[in-house]
This record gives sequence, C-alpha cells and structure tokens, in this order.
Amino acid sequence: MSLFNPMMRMNKCKVLILTDHNVHTEENSLYELARKLSMHDKTFSVDIASRAVSWNDGFFDKKIDSPIFATSVNSDFAFSRIKHPLDVEFKAVDESQYDLIWLRLPPPLDKGFLDYLSLRFQRHVIINSPYGIHHTGTKEFLMNFTSVCPPLKVCKDIDDIIEFKEEFPIVLKPFRAYGGAGIMRIDNDTVWSGNRKISFTEFQNQYDGTEYLGVKFLKNVDKGDKRIVVVNGKILGASLRMPANGSWICNVAMGGSSNKTEITQEEYEIIEAINPRLKEMGIVMYGVDTLVDDNGKRVLSELNTTSIGGLPQIAEMNQEPLVEKAIDLIWDYYEEQLS
Repeated sequence: MSLFNPMMRMNKCKVLILTDHNVHTEENSLYELARKLSMHDKTFSVDIASRAVSWNDGFFDKKIDSPIFATSVNSDFAFSRIKHPLDVEFKAVDESQYDLIWLRLPPPLDKGFLDYLSLRFQRHVIINSPYGIHHTGTKEFLMNFTSVCPPLKVCKDIDDIIEFKEEFPIVLKPFRAYGGAGIMRIDNDTVWSGNRKISFTEFQNQYDGTEYLGVKFLKNVDKGDKRIVVVNGKILGASLRMPANGSWICNVAMGGSSNKTEITQEEYEIIEAINPRLKEMGIVMYGVDTLVDDNGKRVLSELNTTSIGGLPQIAEMNQEPLVEKAIDLIWDYYEEQLS
C-alpha cells in the first residue's frame, strides 16, 4: 500500500496514470477517464506520466531510481493534435505521494517491464495488477474457461494445427497478438490471412513455429463480435462490432463498425464464470469479447486486460454516465484493498 495516508488529504487520493500518448487518437478512452477521475469527490489529484515524453526514458527503461515526469489533469483535459497536453507542463513527481497507480499502457507489455512496475510500486494499489496483466495477456489463458468458450486447442506446432483443422474450420490466434493482428482462418486446404487467401500447403511451407490458440470458426460471425466492459466485477455496457462487407474480422481497427447492443443471459453467466479468477489476479477493468456459436449462443472469444477502451463511446450510445460509474467502482476496489 502507499506510504502516504489519504486521510492526510481529507480522505482524497492521488492517482498516477502511466500511458504512451504517442499512439493515441481522439478516440482513446484515457482522456475522458482521466478528466472524470480528476473531478471525482474521492480524488485529490490525477497526474499522467507518458512513455512518449523523453524525460521519462529512464523510468520506462526500467531504471529503478530514475525520476518520473508527469502532467496534471484538470477539468479541461482533452486530446489535441496541435498542442497535446502531455507534451507540455510536465514536472518531476514523488511517486511515494500517490495512492493509486493506473496502467493505461498499450499492449504488448513484456514480463520484464511488468515485473519492474511491481517492484517499483510494491507499496501501491495498481490497476490492473502487472502480475495479472502478464498472466492473462496470452490467448492461452482462455483454456481456463473452456466451458464458456467455443472448442479450443493450443497449437504449438504444425502437427497440432493439422490435427485441429481436420475437425472443422478453425481460426488461429497468436498467443500475444492484439487488435486482430496475425489472425488466420483455415477451412480445409484454404487459409485466409485477413482477406488474403493462400493454400494450406503454402501456409505450411511458410510456417515459422509461431504458437497459436486454435479456435473453432463460428459460422455466425456475421452476427457480430460484442465487446463488454467490466469494472470490479460489474458489467457496465457493450458495443456490437460488425465485420465490414466481405470480411470475417469484426475488429474496428480492421474495418469493422461499432453499434449499440444489449447483454444476453449467457454473457452475464460468462462474467460470473471468469470474474473470480480475474479478481484474485488483480484484474479490475477488463474487456470481454463474445461471438454467436453455431447453436445461436453467445460464447467467450477474447479477454482483454490491458488499457481497455471503448467505454466513453458505449456511454454515448446508451446515454448513460458509464465513465462515472467505472470510476466509482475503481474507488470501491481501492477501498477493498485497503481493508
């Protein structure tokens, strides 16, 4: 826990957010989350330290005694392409003064860096836990929840892939890939990489030993990939991502579209099944993706525990104060940790 007692600030807490604004766009959730967090009645202040600020090179290069430079967040904090707020007015900060560390860094995050964060902030509450991010950040982690997933197989070599594809059409997902990158679909002797088609013989000749999570390809992919945002075990909302015309990939970064949707009973059951394991690993805010299986039932297809986005957009679609609810739940989790 933090060395600094929040009672000293009339029960208000200081928050340090870690990010990398070099990869941000105006759609990034950080800006709305940080602004609303700074205005919360349990928050004393919010500062953001970015990897894109060269003065933080030592910190992000895992030098244990390096200083941290951060920008303070206020009620006007917003993304800007012209004069980005994290490029100006940053200052050296005392990390011992913070009560909560919030990781909003883009994946992938290597184990060495996550271990360094655990060591550097060992007296703080961290969201999400570096340990939890590492262990849940591989597609292989879904093997813990096979009862709520489509058929899965860990494919560590070409023989595993051949064996699995003989059962039904499959999708191959690299263990630590994100945003739809590296996903392959195999149906008999045809392989799709995105919308590019090659023969399985060609794929086999090019195979470089990459380990994949094999997943049964679901024929109802055209019913959309639903992203559900969960904070401290509570479902806050969801968006339905539909594939572009002629595509089988729903990810928005790969051309899909985002639409308003509702949560099904199966999806509530999925969260009930996975949340206890995630919470014990220090995963507070996460995203669950579901697809419709061949029996018309929603099943778990992806789990995302690093820098979860989309909540402000879901809030806008539903006309609900979901960002504020998320922050309430984060402070609830913080108080649970103190107790």
